[in-house]
Amino acid sequence: MDDYPLQPPGRLRHASLTQQWQRLTFVHWRFDPADVQAILPEGLTVDTFDGSAWVGLVPFHMIDVRPPFVPTLHPLTTFPETNIRTYVRGSRGQGVWFCTLEITRLLGVAVARTLFGVPYAWAEMSIDQTSDRIRYVSRRRWPKPRGASSVLEIEIGDGIPELDDLERFLTSRWSTYSTLPGGGLGWVPVEHEPWPLHEAHIRELGESLTVATQLPAPNSPAIAHYSPGVTARIGFPHRA
Repeated sequence: MDDYPLQPPGRLRHASLTQQWQRLTFVHWRFDPADVQAILPEGLTVDTFDGSAWVGLVPFHMIDVRPPFVPTLHPLTTFPETNIRTYVRGSRGQGVWFCTLEITRLLGVAVARTLFGVPYAWAEMSIDQTSDRIRYVSRRRWPKPRGASSVLEIEIGDGIPELDDLERFLTSRWSTYSTLPGGGLGWVPVEHEPWPLHEAHIRELGESLTVATQLPAPNSPAIAHYSPGVTARIGFPHRA
């Protein structure tokens, strides 16, 4: 799995943002590659594993999002996020394509859509944890379709000492692609330590976010992984 290294390929010289991603759960489903390819822009090809495309529902707590050397503005820069993502290849290699990113900060939605061309949405969201269980709830407020939602409760399992090939495919991703505000594809490098992953057992799962992004509803068994989190540095956007 040389295409999916556990470490980022190189140190970012300059970061546009720093942030922590904490209490994060990956839920993934197999999808028909043609269904995923149909929602991708020109210039991107769906990345597959074992003949399938993979789509993820990823809720977590975003902590202290800010440019480097700028003082924290907590609580404005700390909030939950839930995203729907898939995996692609483009001119800069493999990466992540975000179908939607739901957050609770309307200002953040406006800034991200304007500067990065990323499809952020405004939502009501909560994360509740008791002992080894975490429950995530999200409900969209803007844009349409309003009310697109997700509910996920997991039980955190044992740590995973060594990632298998599928786990590396799903989590060892060091860049994202997006549509630039002026047209064309953008590419952003990402840097963080390797994910500390745990097994996760799904206790409740319901969502309509995939359909809201023009994907079919998932029809395969879901798999889940949990991570206590990483500290990330986000590079500047480049034209892909």
